[in-house]
Parts: sequence; structure tokens; C-alpha cells
Amino acid sequence: MGRNLQTAERLRPVDLARAYGLSTQAVRNYEETGILPAAGRTPHGYRVYTPLHALALGAFLALVPGHGHRTATAVMRAVNEDAAQEAFRLIDESHAQLLEDRRTLHAVENALRDLASGATSSETGTGTGATSETGATSGPDLASGPGDTFIGPLAGQLGIRPATLRAWERVGLVRPRRDPRTGYRVYDAADVRDARLAHQLRRGGYFLEQIAPLIAQVRAAGGLELLEAAMTDWHGRLSARGRAMLTGAAALEVYLRRRG
Repeated sequence: MGRNLQTAERLRPVDLARAYGLSTQAVRNYEETGILPAAGRTPHGYRVYTPLHALALGAFLALVPGHGHRTATAVMRAVNEDAAQEAFRLIDESHAQLLEDRRTLHAVENALRDLASGATSSETGTGTGATSETGATSGPDLASGPGDTFIGPLAGQLGIRPATLRAWERVGLVRPRRDPRTGYRVYDAADVRDARLAHQLRRGGYFLEQIAPLIAQVRAAGGLELLEAAMTDWHGRLSARGRAMLTGAAALEVYLRRRG
């Protein structure tokens, strides 16, 4: 915040707007939503702000990158309503979410590491014979691609029941195709990858609804190898959020001290 804003006793909306690169309408909107304390008024009805308002605006803008617009707004409204404990609770929730996001990233990296070290060509099956939905080999050979396998062998590889794979299919974690002649589920290499990743994350305590978006990220990246760049980006974004939270906390502390 510039020296003029710190020393001036009365500030116009345009003074705050220029200092923070905003429009005067944005400043007025922030006041109306409770982000800024209510402004004083001149006899002619013009808004009059003070350095305290400038500190409030600076605190809000510093909170947004780490906590998001909605939480930053709720925090400032709580502070301006003298409900500091509610503001601290909201901030704690943001930190808890960041920690949970870090744990999720750690779990994904562990799962990917396990997949990379444990996957072998023999584990994915060869697709040389028809395998029934219960895992028994029967019937004529089926046309299938390299790495294709069936529900029984795949369940056996993972140490789970075929019913578990069917449950994962219902929520979209795996998407096997159906053999047109037998109706059996056929899992290609990508399905096996997704099933192994889902299995690792379930072992790590994650729920199916938490796993689904992670599987979607793997598919969008085009595979585990291409997901490495996404992991690096994910680390960077979490670190940026953490630092932004520190910056926001410092600005909010200045505002709280000035409010008294």
C-alpha cells in the first residue's frame, strides 16, 4: 500500500481503486458485500474511506490466491462483523484442504510408483483363451489385442473379487469392452492400468468418488508416463497456494492489529 494511502485521513473510491488496480465500481461492490467496512459519507453522500479500508482491501486481495474468492470474502465479512473466531475457522478449513490435497498427491505418486515397479507383461495376460466372468478358461479362442485380459485373471492379479471390478465399472473406474460373441468383459492394457491404480488408492484409504477424478487425469494425460508432467505441475500449484496463504495471513494480521 502506497505512502499516500497510509498517511491520508480521507480517501476517495478512486484512490483505493488506483492503488490496487481496480475499478471504482469494484471498490464499491466490495464494500456492499462486507469485504470492506462501511464507508463514511460526506454531506453530499459521497463515500469517504480511510487507511483502514485500504488495509482491508489489501488483506482481501492477498487472501484470494490462497483461499479463493468465496472463502476470502467470508473471512473478511467475519472480521468486519467482529467474528474473528469464525474467520479463523474458515482459514483453518482452507489449510486442512491444502493438507488433504497434499496427501492425495502423495497417494497418487505412491500408487504410480507401485504400478511402475510392479507391472510386468506376464501380469496383463495374453488373451489366448476365452475366460468366463468367474475366471474359468473355456470355449474357443477369442480375438483380443496384446495385453488383453478378462475379469477372473485380472481380479486374481489384484487379489480382489470379480464383483469388486464390476462395482468399479459401474462408477467408471474401469471401462472394459464386451466381446461381441460371448458378452465377456475384455480389459485392455489401459483398463488394467486403471484397475491397478484404483486398487492402490483403495488400499491407501481413498473412496471411489475420490479415485474417479484421479483416474480421469491419467486418461486425459494419455498414460502414466505423460502424467509425470501433471504431477510436477500439481506440486507447483500446491506450493504456490501454501505461499499465498502465508502472504494472506500476514496482510490479514496487519488489518486485525489496526482494527484493534
